[in-house]
Amino acid sequence: MRPGNLTQDFLRRFMENKLALLGGALVLALFVVSFLAPWLAPHNPNYIDVKAILIGPSSNHLFGTDHLGRDVLSRMIWGSRISLKVGFVAVGIATLIGVVLGALAGYYGGLVDSSIMRFVDLMLCFPAFFLILAVIAILEPSIWNIMIVIGVTGWMGVARLVRAEFLTLKTREFVQAARVLGASDLRIIFVHILPNALAPVLVSATLGVAGAILTESALSFLGIGVQPPTPSWGNILTAGKDNISIAWWLSLYPGLAILITVLGYNLLGEGVRDALDPRLKE
Repeated sequence: MRPGNLTQDFLRRFMENKLALLGGALVLALFVVSFLAPWLAPHNPNYIDVKAILIGPSSNHLFGTDHLGRDVLSRMIWGSRISLKVGFVAVGIATLIGVVLGALAGYYGGLVDSSIMRFVDLMLCFPAFFLILAVIAILEPSIWNIMIVIGVTGWMGVARLVRAEFLTLKTREFVQAARVLGASDLRIIFVHILPNALAPVLVSATLGVAGAILTESALSFLGIGVQPPTPSWGNILTAGKDNISIAWWLSLYPGLAILITVLGYNLLGEGVRDALDPRLKE
């Protein structure tokens, strides 16, 4: 089947999946809100108004204010940028590491494969979140440290997926032909095999963004993630925890934002997976 037909088949299957379209719409909405944050936010997210401390939702503050009188809606809109940045950079790092190590393990096999996969098994022995907590506790809490740590502790699944694809693809005729024509190992790996092994990686990356956003929110909630006054959904939740009996809106709205964002990425990722799955062909 020609590439054009494959693309049309993928788009048709994806468009028929209503939940996938819902996930895509939610993700697109997050992108729009993040991009237009300077224009959508009704107030300065870091402006402290001591006369408006812990005011409930009103016409002037649709999502209320926090313990410092800052507008919660504005902080959530700006916090969406943090979520997107952490999600994409962290998953980008994890995907890069996983693709390289998985490709080397699957292509060369033998001792290289055994060494890399034993390292993968070793990394999987440690609970990922507690490993992140330990590293962040040692390093200075910052958004860049968070993105790097989430990335370097989340590549193992991608490595396994790429390795499995390479074990199947390296015996195909087009790879043998490239080898006979004198193509180098690097060219065979990155030009001939890798483009044909990226479908499961795309699905894993889409789902991984949701996990990275959830991890960043959890770290910020614990106080070792994005540091105030930078707005983050997680540190807004921290203020909500401290004032939950008198300011319910500080927990409800950022919690819903995290829920909807993670749900959107999961629905989108599952929709892409189903559209790419050849077993679903009629």
